[in-house]
Amino acid sequence: MTGLAAWALAAYLLGAIPSSMLAARYVAGVDLRRTGSGNLGATNLYRVLGWRYAIPVALFDAAKGTIPVLLFARWAGTGTLGALLFGLAAIAGHVFSVFAQFRGGKGVATSAGVVLGLAPLAFLMALVAWAVVLWVTGYSSLSSILAAVVFPFAVALIYPGNAELLWFGVAMAGFITLLHRANIRRLLGGTESRFGRKPDQRGSAG
Repeated sequence: MTGLAAWALAAYLLGAIPSSMLAARYVAGVDLRRTGSGNLGATNLYRVLGWRYAIPVALFDAAKGTIPVLLFARWAGTGTLGALLFGLAAIAGHVFSVFAQFRGGKGVATSAGVVLGLAPLAFLMALVAWAVVLWVTGYSSLSSILAAVVFPFAVALIYPGNAELLWFGVAMAGFITLLHRANIRRLLGGTESRFGRKPDQRGSAG
């Protein structure tokens, strides 16, 4: 295995740590896969067990994205493309965790950690969009989707000429939107749960 592939695998395995599932199971005795939306993300953990569990898990999930792009890329001696590869591997690990039968969250917190490491100013713009939409609408899914969509526009504005980062942002926005397709259907149908209320159906953001 080449050095680049080994670091990408390490990024995937770090991203694959199912922190919400572990916190729910070993601290609270709850199987998160069978509770709430069944999603292994911080939002579902919040809905089931509250902020005391969700905040540290969300921060850890974000760190799973930041560490590969800042540290693994440096240790591997790669440039921007290597950092992007490791970031994608971490997101894939979170969404398709080998430790949870290839289930996981929807990659929002880990993606946020990746873009924080890659483009902090664009991350701040996306974070503001996320917070404003969540505050106005109460929909976690909608705020996550729109923040992901804002990111590549922020990259184009703040980092002009960085084609690799721009295309990464476009791909990430498309991937996060795809993972939220059930939420989009419920948003259009007026049945999506607002943040802070338990969902009636499976598939809530997180």
